[in-house]
Amino acid sequence: MPQRPRVLLVADECNPEWPSLPIVGYKYALEIGKLADVTVATHVRNRENIEKDGPPVPVVYIDNEWIASPMYRLARLIRGGEEVGWSTSMIFNYLPYLAFERGVWKHFRDDLKAGRFDIVHRITPMSPTLPSWLAHKVRQPFVIGPLNGNLDWPRAFAAEQAREKEGLRKLRNFYKYLPYARSTYDDAAAVLCAFSHTRADLPRVEDARIVSFPEIGFDPAIFHANGAAPAGSRGDGRLDFLYAGRLVPYKLPELPIRAFVASEALRRHHLHVVGDGPERARMEALIAEHGLQDCITMHGRKSQGEVAEMMRQSDAFVFPSIRELGAGVVIEAMACGCQVIVANYGAPGDLADHGRGARVEMGSFDRMVEGFRLEMEACAEVPGNMAVTAARAKSYADGYFPWAKKGEKTIDVYCALLDGRPLDGLGY
Repeated sequence: MPQRPRVLLVADECNPEWPSLPIVGYKYALEIGKLADVTVATHVRNRENIEKDGPPVPVVYIDNEWIASPMYRLARLIRGGEEVGWSTSMIFNYLPYLAFERGVWKHFRDDLKAGRFDIVHRITPMSPTLPSWLAHKVRQPFVIGPLNGNLDWPRAFAAEQAREKEGLRKLRNFYKYLPYARSTYDDAAAVLCAFSHTRADLPRVEDARIVSFPEIGFDPAIFHANGAAPAGSRGDGRLDFLYAGRLVPYKLPELPIRAFVASEALRRHHLHVVGDGPERARMEALIAEHGLQDCITMHGRKSQGEVAEMMRQSDAFVFPSIRELGAGVVIEAMACGCQVIVANYGAPGDLADHGRGARVEMGSFDRMVEGFRLEMEACAEVPGNMAVTAARAKSYADGYFPWAKKGEKTIDVYCALLDGRPLDGLGY
């Protein structure tokens, strides 16, 4: 095995200024590039922001706008914007993504055939529903992931599913019969798989090729607890609760407000809501209806640095999202020393397990309001308990999720493949 593996990173979504998956893909690529000789193949739409950032690794831009642009416009029209209708977006991205990978093959074909790369790794997209055209073409070990998907909508939240325009969700499993879906997972040497809900979606892949690998990570230079008092002792007896995320139906951003409506005890404390989206008007009307302006503040959008500072000033992070695949914001809150209160479903429930946070069981909306109210009131009644839980969560976040550690673990996978060693024990 070469001292530094030569890696072609395929990252359609890879952008230092775009939130969620694009910035995750970009940060992940840079960390791998610190430990391997990396070339990144990404979409031409990312060129401006990547070149502005000045990445320390070579980047090649693939232009498939002849199909990507019209399909994006059509999907946006059907979705009614970009905030909702995720399943629709995935369906309309199938052909453009295959065209992107064929463009990667056309550009790197000679290098790949000549053995100038040791590993080919597709890091984005992370949805299992978008297959790889390259997997059956390259002779190098092909790594795909981290993958994250296959989290069903809870039955109790049909109204939220409708507001998210997720009616096409019922067609999701048809992706397994599309061209290249089978070869992607039959030919992959390693599949990085985020959580148990995604592992269940990959029955064709035996355990020997699966590496448990959540895609989320954080930058310790931004998200840290330096200078912050322990959770439960950050104010003058009044706790600060924080929600941060998009204000969209599936994240249930109005739920913490409903908890304040139902609790005279909570109204002696303060709820901060960071984010924007289609639910904002409903939430502002709810605050006004119940006269909660003195104890609930809607802050709108904030930068990463501003969110991190608010986490350090808050005692508890309240995140009731009912269909959260990755929940990077939960790890960020843990790293900042917050007690986390989450819905026990999907990634948040896994992250807060083993006493790392408070988990509210799934149920109807009213039952979950009650569950969150009780957990928030428990924080207010015995704030001293928060510090212990928050410290346990911070240790977990710091031990596994800084971006540098994600890069190191990925290199371990490469080395095992190139040395012919098993992948057992390399995951989280």
